[in-house]
Amino acid sequence: MNMPFYVAPEQVMKDRADYARKGIARGRAMVAVRYDDGIALVAENPSNTLRKVSEIYDRIAFAGVGKYNEFDQLRVAGVRAADLKGYQYSRDDVDARSLANQYAQILGQIFTHEMKPMEVEILVAEVGLAGPDDQLFHILYDGTVMDEERFSVLGGDADSISERLTAAWHADLTLVEAVQVGRGALAGDRQLGPDELEVAVLARSNGRRCFRRLELAEVADALGEESVESPTDAAAPPDGPRAGDAPEAPLTPLTPPE
Repeated sequence: MNMPFYVAPEQVMKDRADYARKGIARGRAMVAVRYDDGIALVAENPSNTLRKVSEIYDRIAFAGVGKYNEFDQLRVAGVRAADLKGYQYSRDDVDARSLANQYAQILGQIFTHEMKPMEVEILVAEVGLAGPDDQLFHILYDGTVMDEERFSVLGGDADSISERLTAAWHADLTLVEAVQVGRGALAGDRQLGPDELEVAVLARSNGRRCFRRLELAEVADALGEESVESPTDAAAPPDGPRAGDAPEAPLTPLTPPE
């Protein structure tokens, strides 16, 4: 009878943690920054369709880095849990703390008992009725929960990004300043344009549903840059004159932007 190959539990946990960290580091980072009217979430994301930042409930947002299909599963589970609790009890009973605890239990269970851990880090953010009530819960791949106050950094190179945020953050940031600070922390020595960022806010002034995603033009205005309009955004020219239409002036050719 062959004896099973023995691996110390400490080594198993270390190997799983290293595997998860390497997978997360291959992705792009994101930051959440508190400002005077709420929380700004700035992610490096060149995709126009796949979102890292989403709404969970009235005053709660979700963000994830790492493998998209894995943190999107967690996002969907969070939306369902929040909707169910709000329906059974009250909308005011849905809070980020309980949601973060549920996420921590799921990730901890998978990390401990499954062969492959989830290669994700997630953030649950809640904007309060006043500034001191804002909450940022950063949950790691192994279920560790960190309650952060001024800002939160998810993804690879978190130490360098945190240093840049620490140097630039102050308590009276406006939304424009928060977007600029977030972009500067993510970019470092690189150049990140508005079309490479995904920006959303949880703002107290937005009413009951505090989440709002910033359009490309708004991000460009905040960064003091010009946004490039994609070809699909421009109105298509008419196919030709129709019966009864008045004659139109000849179209002038479009000149490409400098």
